[in-house]
Amino acid sequence: MSDLPTRIHIHEEGPREGFQFEPNAVPTGRKIELIEALAQTGLQELQIASFVNPKRVPGWADAEAVVTGVRKRPGVSYTVLWLNEQGFLRAAGMDGVTLKASITSSASETFMKLNQNQDYSKNAEVQNAFMRLYREHEVAFVRGAVMATFGCNFEGNVGVSKVISTVERIQEIAAAHAVKLDNLTLADTMAWATPQSVKRVVGAVRDRWPEIPITLHLHDTRGLGIANACAGLEMGVTSFDASVGGLGGCPFAGHRGAAGNVCTEDLVMLCEEMGIATGVDLDRLIDAALLAEEIVGHPLPGAVMHGRSLGQLRRKIGATPPAASC
Repeated sequence: MSDLPTRIHIHEEGPREGFQFEPNAVPTGRKIELIEALAQTGLQELQIASFVNPKRVPGWADAEAVVTGVRKRPGVSYTVLWLNEQGFLRAAGMDGVTLKASITSSASETFMKLNQNQDYSKNAEVQNAFMRLYREHEVAFVRGAVMATFGCNFEGNVGVSKVISTVERIQEIAAAHAVKLDNLTLADTMAWATPQSVKRVVGAVRDRWPEIPITLHLHDTRGLGIANACAGLEMGVTSFDASVGGLGGCPFAGHRGAAGNVCTEDLVMLCEEMGIATGVDLDRLIDAALLAEEIVGHPLPGAVMHGRSLGQLRRKIGATPPAASC
């Protein structure tokens, strides 16, 4: 447990990922309501919209209206997603948005063909074109992102060597444009990760590129999201993507049960119990999760939002928290 961080950073993706996955349209005003509630929890980075083709992702046909309508809170970074040049240009034209660029590839070429209609050769061409666009628009932050890091519903298990070779392709593109990656996101896109595989892959990537901070993007389809996050914490990972209430999923994952990212309030409570700071007010975050559930009109999978936090119970009965571990 000596590698445990003292503090972590959470990139909240619930609004963007959640609302793109809902079968029924969520009104623009309600999207804004949730985003503004999340901004008051202490979360410092919110992904609030997706600038993608509305024919493929109709839940984000109102991306511009949402970004414009959100009252931006000082100290909070508002990020967005794009998948092509048109989407980036739409995002770049918005005020109050922090542009965080990615060089994205996948440890499963089959998934990338389904998700982005690209093989590895086409992906390299597209990512290089993006890098020229980012330079033109003076985008300062560039991360690497590996989809299907731990396994794929179409190809099966993904070995460590495939993850390493995928990161090598990303590094080659970055080097061609004289860019050093600010971060490397390892995404469990289809929820194949286990605590053991998280430790194995994170360890191998860190051994190869110790200078690059790692973010984990963990889905909870098979109920291991929080266990995998705990494994990441034990490996010293200090950055996580998460989704309030467990909103969301991946429309192209190949199965109907594709759950969203690891639940934000569950992750925050885990960290509180382990003595790891998040800067988040868990009670306010739980209220935001309950608001998200009310907005979408169906139960969300978050556990702490329904069971409430141990900290709240301890305060009620005057108890002190014990030393905790996974």
